[in-house]
Amino acid sequence: MTKTPAIKVENLVKRFGKTTVLEGIDLVVERGQVTCLIGPSGSGKSTLLRCIALLEEANEGYIEINGEPLGFASGPNGERVRRPVAETQKTRAHIGMVFQQFNLWPHMTALGNVAEALVTVRGMPRKDAEQRAMAQLSNVGLSDRASHYPSELSGGQQQRVAIARALALDPDIMLFDEPTSSLDPELTGEVLAVMRDLAASGMTMLVVTHEIGFAASVGSKIVFLDQGKLIVEGKPEEVFGKPRHERIEQFLDTYLDRGAATLL
Repeated sequence: MTKTPAIKVENLVKRFGKTTVLEGIDLVVERGQVTCLIGPSGSGKSTLLRCIALLEEANEGYIEINGEPLGFASGPNGERVRRPVAETQKTRAHIGMVFQQFNLWPHMTALGNVAEALVTVRGMPRKDAEQRAMAQLSNVGLSDRASHYPSELSGGQQQRVAIARALALDPDIMLFDEPTSSLDPELTGEVLAVMRDLAASGMTMLVVTHEIGFAASVGSKIVFLDQGKLIVEGKPEEVFGKPRHERIEQFLDTYLDRGAATLL
């Protein structure tokens, strides 16, 4: 019996005006898998993630989360039919997302930032919400920073609060959109360590990243996007192993982390 994938993307097209940003993307993310999206800037990686999170609406194609259509389903005659809002929200609730920017409320402590969605979105009593929030802060190594405000935290600590906030809503799929891109190299490691632990726990993760070493060592599957098209996908050893796809070789040689090609 075939297991239902956590995420299934079929023939996804996204346009902004006359510009096609995603062109016929097909992607499957299995449950418990860490899929890393890599590629040059402007290749459509973040847009794909935002479509899966329903922060952007695709123009064509379909997305399924745990076998349930997200946003649109195929009608009896093959037409694209919008799903009821309540059904879409229920399906979307399986997804947590962490962004490049931390998006923390500056007037709330770390504990308040994590607990707030549980109170406002889930209707959880404040005491229970704070108890769950504290557990998640502990999981990301920040129990001793619960009473600190974002301005009192390093960038790495702020991003770990953002991860705790997403996890507090108990998703079974986590999307990461370049979560370390705004961090100094010294702070990047602490965020990647949390993500490694999350991957080891069996969380399904779809990660847009420029951290090639992380993708190669943690990724179950690597997906390379270029100019809105899925060019290469496979296990890390297949994508990064030699001989490499010509476009991958070019990407690694010209990428900001110019040492990446020599490390793989």
